[in-house]
Amino acid sequence: MVKKILGELHEFKLPSILTPLCMIGEVICEMIIPVLMGRIVDLGINGADMNYIIRVGLMMIVVAILGLLAGIGGAFYGSRASTGLARNLRKRMFDNIQTFSFANIDKFSSSGLVTRLTTDVTNIQNAYMMILRMAMRAPASMIIALVMSFIICPRLALVYLVAVICLGAFIIFIMSKATKYFREVFEKYDRLNESVQENVSAIRVVKAYVREEYENSKFKTAALNIYEMFVRAEKVVTLNGPVMTATVYACILLISWMGAHMIVSNELTTGAMMSLLTYCMNILMSLMMLSMIFVMVTMSSASAKRIAEVIDEETSISNPDQPVMEVKDGSIRFDHVDFAYNTESEEPVLKDINLEIKSGETIGIIGGTGSAKSSLVNLISRLYDVEKGSVSVGGIDVRKYDMEVLRNQVSVVLQKNVLFSGTIYENLRWGDKEATDEEVRRACALACADEFIEKMPEGYDTFIEQGGTNVSGGQRQRLCIARALLKKPKILILDDSTSAVDTATDAKIRKAFAEEIPNTTKLIIAQRISSVQDCDRIIVMDDGKVDGFGTHEELLANNTIYREVYESQVGSSGDADFDEGGDN
Repeated sequence: MVKKILGELHEFKLPSILTPLCMIGEVICEMIIPVLMGRIVDLGINGADMNYIIRVGLMMIVVAILGLLAGIGGAFYGSRASTGLARNLRKRMFDNIQTFSFANIDKFSSSGLVTRLTTDVTNIQNAYMMILRMAMRAPASMIIALVMSFIICPRLALVYLVAVICLGAFIIFIMSKATKYFREVFEKYDRLNESVQENVSAIRVVKAYVREEYENSKFKTAALNIYEMFVRAEKVVTLNGPVMTATVYACILLISWMGAHMIVSNELTTGAMMSLLTYCMNILMSLMMLSMIFVMVTMSSASAKRIAEVIDEETSISNPDQPVMEVKDGSIRFDHVDFAYNTESEEPVLKDINLEIKSGETIGIIGGTGSAKSSLVNLISRLYDVEKGSVSVGGIDVRKYDMEVLRNQVSVVLQKNVLFSGTIYENLRWGDKEATDEEVRRACALACADEFIEKMPEGYDTFIEQGGTNVSGGQRQRLCIARALLKKPKILILDDSTSAVDTATDAKIRKAFAEEIPNTTKLIIAQRISSVQDCDRIIVMDDGKVDGFGTHEELLANNTIYREVYESQVGSSGDADFDEGGDN
């Protein structure tokens, strides 16, 4: 795991090497100063030698400046290395997430991935900065201070050694207790982010149903869980402070008492005593730093594991070794297809699907909620892979195509229409980044989007807010249809993508498709029979199975579900929803 994380340093390896070298240089300078101070006291002040005091004082200034420069260098290179590692980790994770199939994303959840890209990476960044600086400085400072103390007075230095051993054991005990809490807290972060993401994305629904109080309560509960978990961990970790302080003062008192007796008996000089007290503070402060490092490393170890999981995750859908690079036509074939979102599910979502669709046909797909209409079309562009059987496009199994080639020829307008922040032109050119203004306008005309775009003050240069919040649902749907058309696909899938437009506009869009893109295979998922009755053929889905497949007239004559729904919708002036139909 550590190797995986550090493997993302790349161009920041040199700053990672220079940082500890600078810190060691700073420590050496700090350790020299107490020795020089002792000499000033013993030889300069006691010997009344002003020239010696000045010479050693100047040496102290030079050493202090060198130490300051080394410290600045350590801070600069450490910041560069840690922020660089964080940048590379985020990029590596994001790049890998882009390869994920829908199944991979379902495994982690979008809120979990956000937490890993933000909070977890920040923890690694802070921990790496601390390791590069404090993890080198603290041990080096402690070891050099101990060595210098033993050189000055071995008997008094034993006090430090005993204190270091006892405090080291105590720190390990504390960290072992706190570790389990830090590992659990990041799962709580996932739930908190999930609550925020859900609330913000559905803020209109929240306000429409006056559910602010409920959402506040839900967020408060998630935040409280994180608070309580951190409090438990901090209660354990804060024991470190008083124990450390008590040890520092105990060492100072003991050394002062023993040192005073040694000075009186001429076994120790006053300057040496001052140096020992300075080294005492250095040693114990180094232990304090090490305890902070242990806390940060404990927290970051859980984050490192979560980051490594995303980096190591392999997409469940990948290109074959020698992919087919051309889609011949828009013909589609389902051959005994079974599919489940979870391989451990007892029942598949789609069961033994057999369909043959000719290139250029317009196919309607209709069925109740949960009948697996969307699941069926998701297999065509290989957003998911089948469990059994095969799906073929242009006479070739979709698993043999290069995925980019396949998806460029299969345009999908999903149920959740998503627009991105930017102008209308910029949004539409997601379909074809090289599309001319004329081609964009032509696609909008086919999708009946031109009529409302031209009424906007800035026309096609109108800025779309994130998620398309400044356009209506129907306008958003038509823009997404136009974006899909710009790809000039061989297969166009509209997954309930005209549900927010009026019946007249829906009819215009279908007519434009029939006249302008006759060679494109069109799959139209709808709840209204009026949206599909003019299709060449219609698929009736029920509980993951094909209950009927034929023309409008054939289904009226032979399919009970279709006939009952048609009659109920015609009886309601054609506006009834499919789910209001008969028992299906």
